[in-house]
Amino acid sequence: MLVLKTQVMVNLQTTLFIWLLIKGVFCGQWAAWMPQTISALQETCVAIPCRFDYPEELRPSSVHGIWYFNSPYPKNHPPVVLKSKTSTTHETYQGRTKFLGELQQKNCSLQIERITTDIQGKYYFRADLGGYNQYTFSEHSILEIMDKPSVLSPPEILIDSEIELTCLVPDNCPNMKPSLSWLGVEGLRQHSIFGRLEEDDGTWTVLSLLRFLPSQKDNGHRVGCKVSYPDTVLEYHRFLTLDVKHAPKIVEVNSSLETTEGAHVVLICVVESNPISQVTWLKYETILKQEASGNLTLELDNVSNSHDGIYTCVAENEYGKVNKSLGLAVMYAPWKPTMNSSALVVEGDYLTIFCSTQGNPEPIMSIMKDQMVLKRVVYESEILLEIPVVNDEDDGEYWCTAENQYGYSNSSFSLTVEFAPVVLPDSKCTAGRDSVQCICIVKSNPESTIVFELPNRNLTINETDRGFVYSERNGYTISSVLSLRGEMESEILILCSATNIYGTKMKELPFHSPSSQLWAKFGPVGAVFVFVILIAVGGYMIKTRKKDTMNESSSFIQPENPPVAYRSDYTTQKNLEKSENEFHSISEKMLLNQRERLSDLDVSYANIDFSKLCMKDSYTSTEELAEYAEIRVK
Repeated sequence: MLVLKTQVMVNLQTTLFIWLLIKGVFCGQWAAWMPQTISALQETCVAIPCRFDYPEELRPSSVHGIWYFNSPYPKNHPPVVLKSKTSTTHETYQGRTKFLGELQQKNCSLQIERITTDIQGKYYFRADLGGYNQYTFSEHSILEIMDKPSVLSPPEILIDSEIELTCLVPDNCPNMKPSLSWLGVEGLRQHSIFGRLEEDDGTWTVLSLLRFLPSQKDNGHRVGCKVSYPDTVLEYHRFLTLDVKHAPKIVEVNSSLETTEGAHVVLICVVESNPISQVTWLKYETILKQEASGNLTLELDNVSNSHDGIYTCVAENEYGKVNKSLGLAVMYAPWKPTMNSSALVVEGDYLTIFCSTQGNPEPIMSIMKDQMVLKRVVYESEILLEIPVVNDEDDGEYWCTAENQYGYSNSSFSLTVEFAPVVLPDSKCTAGRDSVQCICIVKSNPESTIVFELPNRNLTINETDRGFVYSERNGYTISSVLSLRGEMESEILILCSATNIYGTKMKELPFHSPSSQLWAKFGPVGAVFVFVILIAVGGYMIKTRKKDTMNESSSFIQPENPPVAYRSDYTTQKNLEKSENEFHSISEKMLLNQRERLSDLDVSYANIDFSKLCMKDSYTSTEELAEYAEIRVK
């Protein structure tokens, strides 16, 4: 639908400009200006622009005016359309007319509402300056009433040659603006609609232009223009039947080429053309049958070897000539489909995946991803998959397949989607007896930078802090693990923030506490009792292992003061000291230098080293580590 809205001021300013030009011509004498003709649709309204002038020596104290219908002479008693002195008007115009301008300013513009065919005709204006200074101007305006819009078409419409249809409707009412739209344009090839507003001699016209490329199937198609007025029930239509001229086209040739002697064979040639074509059946160069028709049938009775050969149907009119011969039908498998080249798109974009091929008969075509059919068409040579809003799940490889009874072919298309970070639901924190381990799992493309924040501690930790954060990448997914040791309060707040070029996503990591803890089961006294038992059992196991391993390695010495950090790759005392120094360098960087913010995380404990036990990976929770006993000191 085409909606054209123009402001009344544009019309008035243009009219005033024309009036100023004219005023220089007839300034200082009795003269008037108004459009010679003006149009309007039934039941709408019309405004007739009007300007007048009188001799300069007249200096009237007041100016009045009268509009007459169809006659300029008051003695003929023409119907009074509008009178400024009194409200006396002809009954036909009562309540339907008004002045749009000030007569004192020489503006005699007239508006008529709810116009009907009985008031179309000539309109004259008479100026009354008082006394004998009255003058009826010979200039007049002819009002034309229309019952539908006008549609203009070129004299000839040719197939595959762009044409333009024009719909026109008057726009001469200040408070009723027409809205134009086209009907029946959905199937027209490459159609487009444009609109404009034109002015001619003070009258205005709204135009809507429809351009399209006619095809053979458009012949006989009806195209219409609709005019409506907002906030009213008024609608006007005009339809045009397209007469598309085109060369003949043979749409069907049906014959039986393999037959036996004495059989009856019917050859059918169906032709579409405009105008009608001359259709001819030929055998080689010999004319067998000919007539002006849309289809021509050739019957061959009691065929013999003399009928063997090539038969051709020829159709011709003034726009072209076409022929088709009967022969062997070639059937073939679909060609390798043609698809989009691989693409890189951003999440939220619109994407179409187009695939086309050629086969005989037409193939079954599918677009697939991850062995799942996303769209399928039957007996068509092309397929289009639309993705209105691309998201990260659309990333991957797409396949287009084409298959008929003669073969199968396919092509692939790779789609890469870039998207903002998404913090996955599995992200969480797990609290142990003396540690907290948090995992933040982020999916993004390009890769995100992950930062852990502890707002209550005014602490920010990222992947560069190797002593506390370990990250692992798998495709578009990054799993970042934060490990903190020390006594934690129960309500500690830990945030995970992920950032790439498309944005930042922050999430508070929920705590997932173990289902049971030793001191929760037994209470403070019971926990101490259990710790003592563990220490005793640990001592026993150490002695036993020392006896078993003394002969195997005499270099193993259990230090009197085991290191604070436990390492599974312990070999010698020198390595043990190096490990301890590395731990302190990291601790001094992240914990010891922030003693004031993390004072409540400091813990003193004893650690029993079981170097012969298997070491767990970095994801192993505190409860699953090697056995040890821990004594808390307040």
